[in-house]
Amino acid sequence: MKRLLFLTALLYSVMSLSAQQRPQYTQYLANSYLLNPAISGIENYTDVKIGYRQQWAGLQDAPKTSFISAHWALGDEYLWPNALSFEGAGNDPRSRSYTQNYTASPAHHGIGIIAVSDKAGQLSNIGFNVSYAYHLQLNYSLNLSFGVAGGFNRIGININALLLENPLDPALSNAANARLYPDLSIGTWLYGASFFTGLSVQQVLPQKMSFSADERYNTGKQVAHIFLNSGYKFYLSEDLNVTPSLLFKYVDNLPLSMDINAKMGFRDRMWLGAGYRKRDALIVMAGFNINHLLNFTYSYDFTASALNQVSRGSHEVVLGLLLNNVYKVACPQRLW
Repeated sequence: MKRLLFLTALLYSVMSLSAQQRPQYTQYLANSYLLNPAISGIENYTDVKIGYRQQWAGLQDAPKTSFISAHWALGDEYLWPNALSFEGAGNDPRSRSYTQNYTASPAHHGIGIIAVSDKAGQLSNIGFNVSYAYHLQLNYSLNLSFGVAGGFNRIGININALLLENPLDPALSNAANARLYPDLSIGTWLYGASFFTGLSVQQVLPQKMSFSADERYNTGKQVAHIFLNSGYKFYLSEDLNVTPSLLFKYVDNLPLSMDINAKMGFRDRMWLGAGYRKRDALIVMAGFNINHLLNFTYSYDFTASALNQVSRGSHEVVLGLLLNNVYKVACPQRLW
């Protein structure tokens, strides 16, 4: 009976109009590409991220999310003939002098790919998207990009793992067959040396969700998710900076979600951060730029909702690869 009630609540939360249907990410600041396709090709190297998130550890059948993403600029030549304002390979792109001498990237195209596996209880969602972005140079120090991503989501239910009071429940008559839905996202991203602002919409195409041959039970559908985020980097000294940021997420018939974060970085080697997600979690996080090829980030969410009675919080780890990094820069230049 408990499992049946869990399935009922889970189906409602995923399929109803008033539901968040996309995975939750804490480290959006380090990998905004997951939320906004306009990021595609923003760096002067191929940016690869491999991540895993365990939501609400300790709670049986809690959501688990894995992803891999990669994006890069198009063209046979590198976007910049030199390392921008760097005096030599590997110099610190976080320093104040870099910001003072910052130049916007030339207009260019970028592409990328994202594969995500998200599982909550007996519901699973596997998504794959290909993205494209165009980065426009507005002036000497400012860029504006526009992006689009298209692909599919495969949504299924593990019917064999369910204990049902009625094995012939008409609401799940076709649950053994996974559903394939087209997916579309759009976004824009304004960025300079010390700030960024992005707006994106995921699940632009409304899709009716059905696990039954009986139309009376097919009232669920996918709805759009709107993300607005912004941040600004302040310098405390030549090598020490603080970046406060905000993320607003809107889903139809749900309260507006808001993340408030701040991270402090030292040169191009490490950063520490903290945040708060409204009515959901307190957050701590850290990142280490190991060398010009590898970086690693970790975050932990202290559950602030009623789920803290049964949850030990949420963990998220991300491994980053900076491929084709000819200037051996040890940390991102255009993302925070």
